[in-house]
Amino acid sequence: MHDIVLAFAKWLEASPWGVMARESIWAYPVVQLTHFTGLSIWLGTNFALDLRLLGLGKQRTTAAQMTQDLFVWNWIGFAIVVTGGFMLFSGIATSFIGNIAFQWKLGLFVPTALVWHVIVQRKARNWGQGTDTPGIAKLAALTEILLWICVITAAVEIPNH
Repeated sequence: MHDIVLAFAKWLEASPWGVMARESIWAYPVVQLTHFTGLSIWLGTNFALDLRLLGLGKQRTTAAQMTQDLFVWNWIGFAIVVTGGFMLFSGIATSFIGNIAFQWKLGLFVPTALVWHVIVQRKARNWGQGTDTPGIAKLAALTEILLWICVITAAVEIPNH
C-alpha cells in the first residue's frame, strides 16, 4: 500500500499543478490563502452551529433554522478547503506522506471529524426545533469542536515534523 501511495505522491509532484505549487513564487501563497479562506468559512459555520447547540450566543433562530441557513456556505467552504489542500499537498506530496502530523490529520482526525460533522448537521434539524437543546446535542456539538481542534493542532504541527 505504501508503494502505491508513494508512487501517487511522486506523480502528483511531477504534475503541472504540483510543479506550479512548488516552483512558482506566487502560487503557493495564493493557494494557501485560498485554503485558509475556505477553512474560515467551513469552520466558522461549523462552530456557529455547534455554539448554538451548546446554547451560547444570541438565540434569535433555532439550531434547526441555523443549520438550514448555513448549509450551503458550510459546503462551499469545504469545497474550497479540499481544493486548496489538494493543491498544497501536490507541491510536496512525498514529504507530507511521511509526516506523522499529516498522517494523524488526514488519516484519523479529518475523517472522524467530517463524519461526526455530517451526523451533527443532520441531527441538528431535529435537536434544534425549539429553543432548548437536548443534552445529547450539546455533547455532540462539544465533541465536534474538540475534533476540529485536533485537526487544527495536527495541521499546525505539520511543519515541525
